[in-house]
Amino acid sequence: MNIIVRLFGAIALQVSTLAAMSSMAMSDDKPFRVNTQQTPTVYPRKTTQPFRVNTQQAPAVYPRKTTQRICSLDPIEDLLPPPQTKASNSLLSYLAEQGFTQNKEGSWVCYANDPKKEGRYFTLFKVKQVNNRLIASSFLDEGSLIQGQENRSLDFFMMLIEHHTNTSKENRQGIRRYLQAFVSLVKEGKIKPTRRGYLFDQPNRAMVLYHTLSSGNLKGTGITINIYLPKS
Repeated sequence: MNIIVRLFGAIALQVSTLAAMSSMAMSDDKPFRVNTQQTPTVYPRKTTQPFRVNTQQAPAVYPRKTTQRICSLDPIEDLLPPPQTKASNSLLSYLAEQGFTQNKEGSWVCYANDPKKEGRYFTLFKVKQVNNRLIASSFLDEGSLIQGQENRSLDFFMMLIEHHTNTSKENRQGIRRYLQAFVSLVKEGKIKPTRRGYLFDQPNRAMVLYHTLSSGNLKGTGITINIYLPKS
């Protein structure tokens, strides 16, 4: 009798174990829900103080542009008005605005301070009408160009060419390049003083030469252009 009771107990235990395993398997097969909605990260609020932008811009201040006159090697002179001169009917009277003055001979001249000797002046530029020609010179004191003379010489020559020859803007650009090269070669000592002239504008028979000075108190050389005035 005890054997039968034990047998039924063992069978009951096996059935209970199988039922528990089956229940566990069924529970493993059931899908489980995963909450994918993440909790939003909360950052501390950054407080910024509002600032006011002034959209009204301050007016731009530009440096005063001074017009450099040909006959002015002192920056102070460029700030001053041109000197008052006596009214003249000369063909070259417009040069007064560039600081030139007319001497007793009728030539228009530009004087410069001698950088080597205080109180000494010498003729830097000179132009004179001789019949139907204009003869304009840039003088080299003792054969040397002073500071600023190279570019001013070009401006001086080109102003005369623009006013008194029938040349186009394109032709004048070519003439300036030619004269610029000539003056540079003189400065470098590659052109020696001579009476030979170089033609730089054939229609107007304009020539340039580098020569020694044969008269006057200035000791040195000069670069001179010779242009024919067009017939009126």
